Amino acid sequence: MEVLWAPWRMVYVGGAREERACIFCGAPTGDPRERLLLATSVHSLVMLNRFPYQSGHLMVAPRRHTADVPGLSAAEHGDLGETLRRALAVLGDTLRPDGFNLGMNLGACAGAGFVDHLHWHVVPRWNGDTNFMPVLADVKVMPQHLLETYDRLRASFGSRS
Repeated sequence: MEVLWAPWRMVYVGGAREERACIFCGAPTGDPRERLLLATSVHSLVMLNRFPYQSGHLMVAPRRHTADVPGLSAAEHGDLGETLRRALAVLGDTLRPDGFNLGMNLGACAGAGFVDHLHWHVVPRWNGDTNFMPVLADVKVMPQHLLETYDRLRASFGSRS
């Protein structure tokens, strides 16, 4: 029998949910690599998902702590859209995916892990990237270490204005 090692999943599955600090509000403080923070703008930020669905899974969020999309100012909304566009361009240029899944889960019933801070999920996809592992073994095979992905993408975000 082969064993696939994915220890980050148990941290997510077994972690205390109610006592988690907001990862988006805490991202701009401390070491960006440790926080997986890739880029910031006036009103937005981009970070890798610590528990990715796929290599390169990013989250794009407003810097302000809010879950209210209609309550975003025009400046916040525009900056969030521009940051999302930039994230797609960086992923496209750096990882060369065949497509993307974009999604935002608003509210606990919709699957939001951080209910009080809205964020886009940006998941790069490649033709043939699905397989039987998630269905039969509840395991996702990640082809690249999270910090290797961070280093590749951080360099690309740094080179874009």
